[in-house]
Amino acid sequence: MAIMITDECINCGACEPECPNNAIYEGGAEWTYADGTSLKGLITTLNGEDVQADDHFDPKDMDVYYIVTDKCTECVGFHDEPQCAAVCPVDCCVDDPEFRESEDELLAKKDFMHL
Repeated sequence: MAIMITDECINCGACEPECPNNAIYEGGAEWTYADGTSLKGLITTLNGEDVQADDHFDPKDMDVYYIVTDKCTECVGFHDEPQCAAVCPVDCCVDDPEFRESEDELLAKKDFMHL
């Protein structure tokens, strides 16, 4: 499953630099697949959508930091636990019940982003 940031976020930003996939963005910031990954040019996402890796997408949240589900691997393949949750001072980085993924799926996502 992916991690999500709840609205209890105090916008401290501690989580953002800890993410090995650059899946965490400040509220209101646009995101791209290319940010912090090796993805370039035209890519086919794991859900079959063709996009440019550096296309800008709308923020998932305007007020607090947010995690892009398509880039979150729960730090699988990098660390033993999600680093955002480990450093969050208010415990607002939690499992997202809407996005359940197996370890194999998370590793495939990591491999997709980091060739």
